[in-house]
Amino acid sequence: MRSEGADGQCLLVIVGVTPEGKKERVAIADGFRESTASWREVLLDLKARGLQAGPLLAVGDGAMGFWAALEEVFPATRAQRCWFHKLGNVLNALPASQQARAKAAMQNIFMAATRADALAAFEQFVTTYGAKYPKAVQKLTQDRDSLLVFYDFPAEHWQHVRTTNPIESTFATVRHRTTRARNCLSRATFLGLAFKLMEEAEKSWRRIRGADRIQPLLDGVPFRDGIPVQDNPPEQQKLAA
Repeated sequence: MRSEGADGQCLLVIVGVTPEGKKERVAIADGFRESTASWREVLLDLKARGLQAGPLLAVGDGAMGFWAALEEVFPATRAQRCWFHKLGNVLNALPASQQARAKAAMQNIFMAATRADALAAFEQFVTTYGAKYPKAVQKLTQDRDSLLVFYDFPAEHWQHVRTTNPIESTFATVRHRTTRARNCLSRATFLGLAFKLMEEAEKSWRRIRGADRIQPLLDGVPFRDGIPVQDNPPEQQKLAA
């Protein structure tokens, strides 16, 4: 997650979720936008502080520095690209006259109940816009797989992991305050101010929905279309009996 700071630097922030469903700020540092080295340093610090296995899922926008660093430090972590940022990127490549309709078409993708339905809506978008607006379609299709990873996680969590909105809302105040004052802040003051603002914002954070689904995820229970997959579901057990 990024926010512009002094001298072209950014604020790099990671918010995690505990096994009990509580959101927690686990990292805050300064660095340079799109920098793999900056994000690598943040992730290695997390590892040094005890996060050896890495998170099950990371959600972020198109900051390629983060994804490259994640692949190095926590290669087993799955990546979910943010739909909010993707919407903006695709719509910016379309004329204004097409944006409302295209936005609705993309919402049909990530609001679909199943991955199969999402893929069907994906193909419909490509068919509708591919010939006339190939650049816009390419921005969407290049991240097809990472945009649909959330289907392998509990349905109760989808609203939390489809976008980076949970951290974006917190960052609105931080970005406003630091952007206005960035030209007169030292590095230490910039970080201190951002830390205090986030610390205050955390007081209003709520647990995520479906907290009881986290432990099954940690235990390795697979999910398909938001539903846990049982090796021997009740219907099969009855037939076997």
